[in-house]
Amino acid sequence: MRDPRMSAIGKGLRRRGRLMAQAVSPPRRTLNAMPAQRQAEGAYVAPRAPRLVRSPVFVLSSVRSGSTLLRVLLNSHSQVRAPHEMHLRTVHVQLSREFTGDAMRELELDKQELEHVLWDRVLHLELIRSGKDVIVDKTPPNTLIWPRLHRCWPDARYIVLLRHPGAVIASLAARRTDPDLDEIHAEVLNYSEKLEEARTHLDAHVITYERLTADPEAVTRGLCAYLDVPWESTMLDYGAHDHGTFRPQLGDWSSEIKSGRVQAARQADPTVELPSRLQELAKAWGYPI
Repeated sequence: MRDPRMSAIGKGLRRRGRLMAQAVSPPRRTLNAMPAQRQAEGAYVAPRAPRLVRSPVFVLSSVRSGSTLLRVLLNSHSQVRAPHEMHLRTVHVQLSREFTGDAMRELELDKQELEHVLWDRVLHLELIRSGKDVIVDKTPPNTLIWPRLHRCWPDARYIVLLRHPGAVIASLAARRTDPDLDEIHAEVLNYSEKLEEARTHLDAHVITYERLTADPEAVTRGLCAYLDVPWESTMLDYGAHDHGTFRPQLGDWSSEIKSGRVQAARQADPTVELPSRLQELAKAWGYPI
């Protein structure tokens, strides 16, 4: 006959084993690529923790706007580290037990601020490894969360990189196997609206891809002045420097960027009519319509 006491002990050991397993390897949950939302009204909101990197630099741009070219030019500077796309917005923390939030609150932390601390640590680690003074993150989807970046780093600096929306649409359509033009228009409009928000609300340094490729020396001189570093002619010879692997999801990987030379921007086709809102934005950015 089974001893009831042994059965109870067995159940207790099994439960303890499950709890330990959850603590070490929490149950998997699908993590959305977008950042966590602010807490519900009345919920605890942690104060901003100190940052290791006080003034990082973010390039805000649409996809297919030349941000990888800008990255490698900046990364060729002896004082500027501009690594591949870091996708910080997809780096999350998980409070896996019901009491974890209470424990973090005692430390004046919540889920969002824990993520901010982690993002800051990633930037700091990359900066220390590089031995440089300024770090630049050029991940295009950062444009979609620029208000959160501004909350995380109130002293951050921003480079707004514009490209004619028509050229962005053409580049996306050429890159995709079976392009859906309506879907591409919506994607470019989403980025463009956020870029316009950032351009009008932030004290950003604004450049265009077209001018960057036409006169890289003048544009990089302006960028260096904004970043408070001396201009270096070696920036223009980016092919002579190591920029890591060029591959999908981490930036452009085309033959043009791998060439090591600044090449002329492909212009928008003037015969292709843009949706009305994209026309308005292109005109606001100084492009002829």
